[in-house]
Order: sequence, then structure tokens, then C-alpha cells
Amino acid sequence: MKLSVLVPVYNEERTLQEVVRRVCDFQIPKEIILVDDGSEDQSRKILTRLQEENVRAKDPLNQIKVFFQPVNQGKGAALKVAFSHVTGDVIIIQDADLEYDPKDYPSLLQPIQAGLADVVYGTRFYGGGAHRVLFFWHYMGNLALTLIANMLTNLNLSDMEVGYKVFRAEVLKGIELKSRRFGFEPEITVKLAKKGCRFYEVPISYHGRTYEEGKKITWKDGVAALYYMIRFRLAD
Repeated sequence: MKLSVLVPVYNEERTLQEVVRRVCDFQIPKEIILVDDGSEDQSRKILTRLQEENVRAKDPLNQIKVFFQPVNQGKGAALKVAFSHVTGDVIIIQDADLEYDPKDYPSLLQPIQAGLADVVYGTRFYGGGAHRVLFFWHYMGNLALTLIANMLTNLNLSDMEVGYKVFRAEVLKGIELKSRRFGFEPEITVKLAKKGCRFYEVPISYHGRTYEEGKKITWKDGVAALYYMIRFRLAD
């Protein structure tokens, strides 16, 4: 099995190198596809250096591929670029901010490796490792969006907005992503549910950030997520 790890990047100079190191430490053949979404800090320089070091190292387990968006367009737009370059059998979405730990990869991959699942979502709310306690209203908003997603898809997810999402590459064929920002989460959920994919959830650890530490999602993205869920359930 070859793994494709997709990493959207926007102004993550403080955590970027450590995220790539942790992903590389997972001992399985993989490509790490990093898409910089118009960063204004040193992220682009770091990515260029990491790619050059990877080429020189000729690492048999880790192939780093870097792509640059000309301007900031959003997580969904960056992931759309990343999906177009995937050559692996299984895909993991990895945020670049260290809120999610690649040590959870074995648990996330197990249902797919066992032939039980087409799609695996992490869940921050049931079991798992250590969790930083933050943002009551974010938690309530996520519960509301997850409930609506379950009503629209007839799934029983506990954490639809989670960053850790894993897919068999095969099930993404024919899916055209249209959301440019954080609408990616509800869009991919609804479209894969409509496709009849087998969903599993796995408990994960979570180390959330404050806005001062770089968190980007806001209440406006929650409103957009609701719109996208209804739109993609009824059409497209």
C-alpha cells in the first residue's frame, strides 16, 4: 500500500517543519503533497528547502512534492490541487498546524487495511488520546453541523468537521470538489455518503490552537458549511 498525505499550508512557519518530520517518521511508503495556499510568512521558503533536502536524501519511504498557489484561496482549493497529484492507494488529510498528530495514523488506517472501510474519520469526542480544552461555542457549532450532516446523509458521525479524514483513493474518482474554504468538510462528507461509501470513525488525540496561536476557522465558515451541506445534498 502506498500512502498519499495531503497537507494544505497557509502561514504555518512555526509548525511546518515539525509536521513534515512527524509524517516522515511514520514508516510506510508515502508521498507527502504540500500545497502552499499563498502564505505571507516564511512557509514557502521552508517548503522549498524541505523539498530540496528530500531530493538529495533519496529517502525510499518519503517523497515530498510541493506546489504553490499564486494567492490565498482556501483549504478546499489547496486540497483540490493536492488531489490532482495523488498517486497513492490511500489518502490522508493532514493539517499543518500540529493540532493533529501523525502518531494516530496506524489507528486511522486500520479499518481500510482490514477491508472494512472506504472512508475513515477521526473523532475528537469519543476516546482517543489527550485533548486540549478550548472553545465551548466551537464545540456546540460542530455538534450542530454534525447533527445536520447526519440528518442529510443518514450517517451517525460524531465529528464531521474533524481534520483527519482518510479515503481509499478509488472512491474519490469522479468527485469534483467545488468548495474553496472549509466547506470541503461537509462537501466531501455529503458526496461520499451519496456514493454509498462505508464510513468508520476512530478516536484521535487533539491539540487545538487559540486564534492567537494561528487558528483560522470562524463562525462564518460554520454558516458556509450549512449552506454547502444542503446544496450538495439536494444537487450536484
